[in-house]
Amino acid sequence: MNIFIFAELSQVLMRKSFLFSYSGGADDWWNEIGGSKQWQSGPTYYILSASYALVSLVALVVQLVRIQLRVPEYGWTIQKVFHLMNFLVNGLRAVLFGLYKSVLLIKPKALEMLLMDLPGLLFFSTYTLLVLFWAEIYHQARSLPTDKLRPAYYIINGFIYFTQVCIWIFIRVSRSPVAVEAARIFFSVISFGTALGFLIYGGRLFIMLRHFPIESRGRQKKLEEVGWVTGICCTCFLIRCLVLAVSAFDKDADVDVVNHPILNLIYYMATEIVPSALVLFILRKVPPRRVSDQYQPIK
Repeated sequence: MNIFIFAELSQVLMRKSFLFSYSGGADDWWNEIGGSKQWQSGPTYYILSASYALVSLVALVVQLVRIQLRVPEYGWTIQKVFHLMNFLVNGLRAVLFGLYKSVLLIKPKALEMLLMDLPGLLFFSTYTLLVLFWAEIYHQARSLPTDKLRPAYYIINGFIYFTQVCIWIFIRVSRSPVAVEAARIFFSVISFGTALGFLIYGGRLFIMLRHFPIESRGRQKKLEEVGWVTGICCTCFLIRCLVLAVSAFDKDADVDVVNHPILNLIYYMATEIVPSALVLFILRKVPPRRVSDQYQPIK
């Protein structure tokens, strides 16, 4: 099957220069790939499934289990919950893309959107948890109250999940394309809000660390960590925001359909898989072992 795919791709690329010489040539090339049975039944969705499964496995085994073995007495910290949610989000995506032939053709449309949008909501909750963690660090360092930060996180997430459920119900009842457009716009808005949250608290924490008077290796590493994670997360959520906003008004840009395998591959690689893998790598350091306060005499 892969031989046929690469053979067809080579033929398409050979004709590409001729197609571009006419108006609409790029569209013809794109539609030719989109309409190809070999591309639609090819390994694109299985590549996505395998990539998500790998990231999910790293979040569980390399991060969560390693932290639990190192400091089991700390309980469920934000760091552990973050890695657990990464495992769940990427694992769910891996299952959905592994069964894409069944999932992406589910009727009614509301159920299909529920299955495809739910991991996106969990992805939002996972990374806003990181924003919460940074906000608590910043507020503690500035001697500001932190008692309202976690309730705000729960209220915002609760409101977003409630609104999304209402949209799913509206799509099921009305069966109107306007409801689908509203769902895309809503996801675009919350993606922009998440990028803004990373920019505000990641930027504040970065500036605070830069002005920290004590020069040390730990400070420099933390400065690089915050800077890289802020840049990666802002970029991925802004890309998601723009793509969803465009797809709300342009049906050809919808990424959750079978006849756009290349668009799906690029979109999910750029907005979830690669950013998640990079963030897990940057935040790979585990807490140091807890030293007992009791004196142990040498026998």
